Amino acid sequence: MSSLRFNAVEEAFKKKALEVSAPSKLTSDYYGKYVFNKATMAKYLSKDTMKALKNVTDKGATLDLSIADDVAAGMRMWAMELGATHYTHWFQPLTDGTAEKHDSFIDYEGAPGEAIIEDFSGKLLAQQEPDASSFPSGGIRSTFEARGYTAWDPSSPAFVVDDTLVIPTIFISYTGEALDLKAPLLKALNAVDKAATAVCQMFDPNVKKVVAYLGWEQEYFLVDEGLYATRPDLLLTGRTLMGHESAKNQQLEDHYFGSVPSRVAAYMKDIEFEAYKYGIPAKTRHNEVAPNQFELAPIYGECNLAVDQNLLMMSIMKRVARRHGFRLLLHEKPFAGINGSGKHNNWSLGTDTGVGLFTPGKTPEENLLFVTILTSTLMAVHKHNALLKASIMTAQNAHRLGANEAPPAIVSAFLGSQLTAILEKLENSTSEEAIIVGAKKKLSLGIAHIPEVFLDNTDRNRTSPFAFTGNRFEFRAVGSSANCSSAMTSLNAAVAAQLVEFKAEVDAKIAAGSTKEKAIFDVIKSYIKASKAIRFDGNGYSEEWKAEAAKRGLDCETSVPKIIEAYTSKSSIELFKSTGVLTEVELHARNEVKWETYVKKIQIEARVLGDLAINHIIPVATRYQSLLLDNVYKTKAVFSVEKADKICAMDLSLIEEIAEHTSIIKKNVEDMVVARKVANVIEHEKDKANAYHDNVLPYFDVIRYHIDKLELIVDDEMWTLPKYRELLFIR
Repeated sequence: MSSLRFNAVEEAFKKKALEVSAPSKLTSDYYGKYVFNKATMAKYLSKDTMKALKNVTDKGATLDLSIADDVAAGMRMWAMELGATHYTHWFQPLTDGTAEKHDSFIDYEGAPGEAIIEDFSGKLLAQQEPDASSFPSGGIRSTFEARGYTAWDPSSPAFVVDDTLVIPTIFISYTGEALDLKAPLLKALNAVDKAATAVCQMFDPNVKKVVAYLGWEQEYFLVDEGLYATRPDLLLTGRTLMGHESAKNQQLEDHYFGSVPSRVAAYMKDIEFEAYKYGIPAKTRHNEVAPNQFELAPIYGECNLAVDQNLLMMSIMKRVARRHGFRLLLHEKPFAGINGSGKHNNWSLGTDTGVGLFTPGKTPEENLLFVTILTSTLMAVHKHNALLKASIMTAQNAHRLGANEAPPAIVSAFLGSQLTAILEKLENSTSEEAIIVGAKKKLSLGIAHIPEVFLDNTDRNRTSPFAFTGNRFEFRAVGSSANCSSAMTSLNAAVAAQLVEFKAEVDAKIAAGSTKEKAIFDVIKSYIKASKAIRFDGNGYSEEWKAEAAKRGLDCETSVPKIIEAYTSKSSIELFKSTGVLTEVELHARNEVKWETYVKKIQIEARVLGDLAINHIIPVATRYQSLLLDNVYKTKAVFSVEKADKICAMDLSLIEEIAEHTSIIKKNVEDMVVARKVANVIEHEKDKANAYHDNVLPYFDVIRYHIDKLELIVDDEMWTLPKYRELLFIR
């Protein structure tokens, strides 16, 4: 086995960067080539169909089947010109991934058995029944009630991958419950649009729509595929369950923003060329902090489309990595002791009149609107901080949070000193006093109650889960492998509910005789006071903050199964019901899925860890121990007892140390197996998940500690698993 490791290392060193060239000199020549976007639609659809489709996507009009027939005909013609022979409804089941079932365009022209034609109707475009009964549903579906339907999402354009027309869809049960992540996201986006539009119209009646935007930053690791293949833990779990940290890792910070390795540079170019073909506006690429860690980020876009593009991008990245002799690691913490990977979600709101709602404006009204949206968002995050944490929490992300630039498992909001000072002065102001804050880039509001606002008024806080960065909030806690839908659904729903409440409070004050400006000012002041606990600009890693956060009443739970319970708290159920995003039945079902997924993740890791410990580590350590024992016997046969004891002292010490580590490993693996068996017979998924967290997971660190100690003792030539120095520094 050790020869496999060294062969993989040797082959990895031999690999050269692939020659990669752009499809065309100008990116604009092939950008969106495989996407049925508006420009392409205009060539294949009539003006009437385009107009009707625009009403569906922009105004929420009902989709007429005759329109669907026209769209399907044009879509099929376009796709077949690109070589497509099949189509699929592409949906997002409750697995954080995507799913698809391919059907060919062929059908009988007449009676069965006669000539065939290529056909694709509006009915097939608009709705399908893929069954897909094996996907988790949390009890919503059963074996004898297994119908599931996919329905076309016209707001996200279709695209062609290889020979298949891919149609973004939602996925629902026979009784109408959402079985996916896209349907609730669309409802949340609709809710925040309506709520924010109503608030914006208090300032500008011309606003007819508010759009939620998302810009994701995808972090990832690359590992040579030969080394990957010789690490069963990477192969089966996506992370290393053992491995002593390299003498050199990220402590010199020489990898961060450094020169991109040639093989990786070729890979980055290749995935960008692929991204551009699918209309994904990849903008930024660079080395990240940890060795062999990198980042890709696009220009921000409409939230629903951005989510779909991220899911497609992750698929492209995995596929292209194989072409370059790499394996892509999207696990949030594939290596201990160095940075994990996140997917920072840069979230903002903007109006159809061109106003960014988190950007200080040029007029008093715009700046008052800015403060309104800002404080309402803070209030939403304060009320639902436990839910927002639950929306990003998984077994994988739990390993990442709280260290190495990842935010802690306590949701707080960072504003920066200038914006914090503005809110504090506003909180203490009266209608008679004007507030002046600083002198840099002042924007006069012209309203005595509201302070002057500054552009670029924040620093950065890498330990904050929810940080204001000048014209948006950066939700940094989202994990690298996650589907952004989960976090974006909860965030947009929470903000939507708060904006509805804001308008109701202002309207009530106006009805009681207050002026509009004073009513808005009074509600803003109350929100600043009420949400003060969520604001924190300090070190989120400190023990002092954990204690302070608990005093402030923020959710400080660290157990993943318990964190998930926030979805079905009274406040969360009311939130999702009031916004129409998820029903109580759907929420309970999703929690069942989350607990079940957590159990399976830990269960798989426990099995892999036990297998590696017993079948790889202990045999290798014992073999090395036997060599040492053999050396001791031979030494004693040659030298005098006194001299032999002196010569063999180190070997005897190592023999004893190996015996101690292997016995502890064996005992803990046996105990872990027993704990797993006890947990497995528990019926309720919530209780089973808690048992795995409390009684199985703790063995991981103990077993790993002793394995990593053995790695430092055992002869390097005998060690079967590629070490961190090889996984992280061979590029």
